[in-house]
Amino acid sequence: MNRRQVLTWGGLALAAGLGAIACGGPTPVSPDSTAGAVSGDPVGLTVSAAASVQDALAEVQEAYGEVAPNVTITYNFGSSGSLAQQIAQGAPSDVFLSAAPKWMDDLEAKGQLLEGSRRDLLRNAMVLIVPKDKTTVADFTDLDRVEKVAIGEPESVPAGQYAKDVLTTLNLYTALQPKLVFGKDVRQVLGYVATGNVDAGLVYATDALESEQVQVVATAPEDSHAPIIYPVAVVRDIEHTAAAQAFVDFLSSDRAIAIFRDHGFGMAE
Repeated sequence: MNRRQVLTWGGLALAAGLGAIACGGPTPVSPDSTAGAVSGDPVGLTVSAAASVQDALAEVQEAYGEVAPNVTITYNFGSSGSLAQQIAQGAPSDVFLSAAPKWMDDLEAKGQLLEGSRRDLLRNAMVLIVPKDKTTVADFTDLDRVEKVAIGEPESVPAGQYAKDVLTTLNLYTALQPKLVFGKDVRQVLGYVATGNVDAGLVYATDALESEQVQVVATAPEDSHAPIIYPVAVVRDIEHTAAAQAFVDFLSSDRAIAIFRDHGFGMAE
């Protein structure tokens, strides 16, 4: 499946599965929005982000280097639940980008986010994938024919909770429980399917775009899970608040939006 074909599918799936994506247009990068980041001494920022965003954020990092050359971005990728727990326990982090509101809600309730910095950034969809050449599965109802199905760990991986919700709504979860293989994050689930270690898996539509070794056979019904929203916020009481906020602002710029959309994401606002 080449990237052009996959991107075409991704755009159709997200449009159909997510409905209208944005009410407002993209935000251009203005000189004022990055003033705090590009002035003064070199700045280092740590961005804790959901594993499903890592490919897009690698390109964002390169683009941001042109806008704020004195800012060095270090990413910490993982499951949103694990990242939120790390932040709550005091691990160094300036920005948090979660694959579900739940974990951002938890940090906000604990007073660990900079007031006014939180915003909904991205949207996604859930899809059923199988190894590239597998033909025995064409829909969710075919999962009774397979031996192993991978999903993220529901307690800490948003994609896992969404997958559980999908299977529960479709009245499949109980029957499939003996077949389930749990991944520590959505990228591990993708790897299990890509290598043929499992027969099928549930991942985000955007993750399916990143592998030539898998194929999408079905998109989860929109009403089978909660809306997949990625919020982002600045962490409270950090050294470089202005620089962190400038980076968060950049994520909603024309340049960043184009990158996210190229990787199959929809914009939440």
